[in-house]
Amino acid sequence: MANKNVELMRGNPETAVRKLAIPIMISMLLTASYNIIDGIWVAGLGQAAIAGIGFVTPIFMILNGVSVGLGSGATSSISRFVGAHNHEGANQSAVHALLIFLIASIVLTIALVGLQKPLLISYGASGQSLAEGLKYGTPLFLGLFGFIFANGASGILRGEGDMKRAMYAVIVSVILNTILDPVFIYLLNFGSAGASLATIVSSIASAIVIMYWILIKKDTYVNVSLKNFKFESKVAKDILKVGIPASMDMLIMSIAMSIYLIFISSIGGEYGIAAFTSGQRLYLFAIMPLTAIGSAVTAVTGSAFGAKNGDYLSRAHIYGVKFGIAFGTCVCIILVAFSTPLATLFAYTPETSSLVPEIALYLQIACLCLPLTGAGMTSSFFYQGIGKGIISLAWTIIREIVFATGLMYLFGIVMGWGLIGLWAGLALGRTLASILNFTYARLTIRKIRAKFNN
Repeated sequence: MANKNVELMRGNPETAVRKLAIPIMISMLLTASYNIIDGIWVAGLGQAAIAGIGFVTPIFMILNGVSVGLGSGATSSISRFVGAHNHEGANQSAVHALLIFLIASIVLTIALVGLQKPLLISYGASGQSLAEGLKYGTPLFLGLFGFIFANGASGILRGEGDMKRAMYAVIVSVILNTILDPVFIYLLNFGSAGASLATIVSSIASAIVIMYWILIKKDTYVNVSLKNFKFESKVAKDILKVGIPASMDMLIMSIAMSIYLIFISSIGGEYGIAAFTSGQRLYLFAIMPLTAIGSAVTAVTGSAFGAKNGDYLSRAHIYGVKFGIAFGTCVCIILVAFSTPLATLFAYTPETSSLVPEIALYLQIACLCLPLTGAGMTSSFFYQGIGKGIISLAWTIIREIVFATGLMYLFGIVMGWGLIGLWAGLALGRTLASILNFTYARLTIRKIRAKFNN
């Protein structure tokens, strides 16, 4: 099976992107359902709990970003070795990736457990919302090794084109989370902490499944052997040159989210925060298909780059962009058309029902950027595929900090449009940045093709 996956990545780029993207898409939609499921169950705990978990979101994005980012580093490195027909190089990359995941788990656990309270306070959390945020965040950060190994090891499988088994591990995790959420939150009366405990237990189960395939069953393309392991800085650097910028990508998103929360809190208070974080859950769910397409593009363009095939590189990028725009458009239509009933999922109690109109408004405005976000995100993942993680990070900064934050401040605060202005600035900023990102990617591909002479 693994060899078939490798041959798929080395073959027709359009077919490879499509076939690899679909299982990743299912995996990511299921992963995003963690957030949705938690939000639905936590909604019954009241507005303070919703806001408290919302304040934890930027920190959680850092954690999730590191795990996904390091996985992307492994995917890029392994896929380039696959394209170059260097099996031993792929093996060494996988072993070094696992070591990196372990070190990152230890460092992040210590850092986030110690810093979560001052971070939550800096975002504007206080009183009951601060208490609920700490209650939710502490178990989450103590068990973060589950997320890092689940997402990171999935990156190893994606690097060799084995997307289906990465999907199966996610299915196990989501089923567990769905079962454990109501048990931990209400039956065992853990409240907000129950939501994070369910997530952690589920992610650990996913990590165990993947590590079983890689380390025990050993039926993957990469052959991971810890017996005669020898650290090679060159291999680690090859992973980290994409993994670190990709991890920082979500750190930038977290910083941007923190700025959003400050803007929103200053205008709409706890009401605005609760509405935004509820709507944001659906937005993050909506971009999962776009992220999946981008992840497939990373693997295919990485293989093409390793094989020095400029034609396949260009075709994989263009097909991914078209695929992303099509999905982005469909998801945008659904979220806008059904904004009110979707908003009700997160505000179904008498105490929270007043949030429904604002959540719906957020979806109707902020999600208008989704069609062209498909082009921008695919381009960012293309940079990761060719080992240029810094460029991908730069475009995240341009999109979220320069354009989105800048226009939110202009429309929402300077021009006094309030929450509507913030939602509009977010949508327009992301749209403009995505157009520029795509344009730069095409120029980059043109230079690479000239270098490869094909």
